[in-house]
Amino acid sequence: MRILQVFILAIMLSASPALAGDQRIHAAEGDKCPVCGMFVAKYPDFLAQVVFTDGSVAFFDGTKDMFKFLLDLPRYVPSKKAADIDKIQVTDYYSMNAIDGRTAWYVVDSDVYGPMGKELIPFGSEAEAKEFMTDHGGKRLLRFDDIAPELIGTLD
Repeated sequence: MRILQVFILAIMLSASPALAGDQRIHAAEGDKCPVCGMFVAKYPDFLAQVVFTDGSVAFFDGTKDMFKFLLDLPRYVPSKKAADIDKIQVTDYYSMNAIDGRTAWYVVDSDVYGPMGKELIPFGSEAEAKEFMTDHGGKRLLRFDDIAPELIGTLD
């Protein structure tokens, strides 16, 4: 009987992302990027999200569009201010888990492209970001506060 209980629990955990500790960003089929209008669920490896204190969420098909949004918030959501942001999450390139976008390391100008072309590739650790730079020809390693509109403009 004990073996059967363990087997059933294992099946339940593998079938339910929430129970299994799934740490990915999940967007619904109809969720669109507020910057480019793309349906974001098609690009789970590059998803990013901004969660507001009122519980609303903006999903993005990549970090580049997320930064465009954050750097010009009044254009995309005039009713919100930076103080209304609860959390910012990006998808770690290697683990595919959601990580804090404010503490992530971003590689720029690598040979890896996202759904919208050139992309800022996020990592949870500096060591992994540097390894990626070596493997994929990344030119710069940046932190959240280093990313400015001028940089984003060079990625289009």
